[in-house]
Amino acid sequence: MKPPFPKLIELPAAPRNGSPAPELTSIHAARQRGPYGSSKYRGNCGGFLIRDLLRYHQPRRVLDPMTGSGTCRDVCRELAISCVSMDVRFGQDAAEPHLYEAVGKIDFAWLHPPYWRQIVYNDDPRCLSQAPTLDAFFARMRRVLRNCKSTLTPRGKIAVLIGGYSDRGVFQPLPHLLVAEAAKVGLRMAATEIIRLQYGNTSSSRSYRSSFIPGLHDQCLVLEAGAL
Repeated sequence: MKPPFPKLIELPAAPRNGSPAPELTSIHAARQRGPYGSSKYRGNCGGFLIRDLLRYHQPRRVLDPMTGSGTCRDVCRELAISCVSMDVRFGQDAAEPHLYEAVGKIDFAWLHPPYWRQIVYNDDPRCLSQAPTLDAFFARMRRVLRNCKSTLTPRGKIAVLIGGYSDRGVFQPLPHLLVAEAAKVGLRMAATEIIRLQYGNTSSSRSYRSSFIPGLHDQCLVLEAGAL
């Protein structure tokens, strides 16, 4: 007999505080993606988490060096926040420091990088999804983080949305590894990790013969300059 399993999960009550975005907690569950970006862009996330982060941190200028389908840009437009967008598809490599010389100072950077080679986005060798090894992936991620850090105002933040996955039979805990890599460039966690529940994943509609624990979330890590 199968044990009872509730279809609806009630989230724990959050303590009241002075947050300008009280809906933002360590668990983010938005079933809809909102009118941001394009759902046709594979791997694209909805905009509600970005919106809540921007409402909380209240930046005046945002950097999005991996713009993808433009989700962050659309959220910034709605909130009337200046947004600098770049993407390797347009020849702008987020790992190249010279691209940031004209950016100026920003208060918040949003990064939604490829989860290594879980989804290969193009055949450009500069794309993170083309990194031949995990070490190569994080070497480029460190460069990206270092570049973003160079643009931050003193209290600026970098938010990275990333998830773990099984790569050729080996689980790669990318969020946990990223925290250690960020420390190498002088960044530390500014708050608790945010667990973002994933809705509408392509894999969720498939059936598999193998046995595994399905991943239904990724993590948003908010970083700031400073030693651990």
